[in-house]
Amino acid sequence: MVLFVEPGARWRAVAYGPALCGGLLLVEWLTGSTLHGFALGFCALALGGFTALQVFAGRTHAGVELTEDALRQGTETLLLSQIAEVLPADDAEAGDGRALGDLSGVPRRRRAIGLRLLDGQIVRAWAIDHTGLRAALTSALAGSQR
Repeated sequence: MVLFVEPGARWRAVAYGPALCGGLLLVEWLTGSTLHGFALGFCALALGGFTALQVFAGRTHAGVELTEDALRQGTETLLLSQIAEVLPADDAEAGDGRALGDLSGVPRRRRAIGLRLLDGQIVRAWAIDHTGLRAALTSALAGSQR
């Protein structure tokens, strides 16, 4: 069962560029000016294609999913059985750990949550809704320790 999820990016973003190009074509048609169908079609495909690549990368590397058994941060999965505790938000030690996932640090617009693993290592989980992830992690760890 999924307890918390942030997809990292949404597929609806792929439609924004082509929709804008379609709107521009409609304005050209309604105003009676020259229609630039080929150019706007090419731009729509290019914008949609590049955005699809960005959304795929965002979903792969910036997605967060917490289940009853594991926490997935980007491409890295951490079993809840490996987590000893969720560190308090004001704990200075929490900023010293490596960020989970295969990125060099915490992704933009996300806040870190310190986790102490059973081996004593400190790692940083992250999410946009960091308070929601912290609450879900705390609850999941409390439920798994029963």
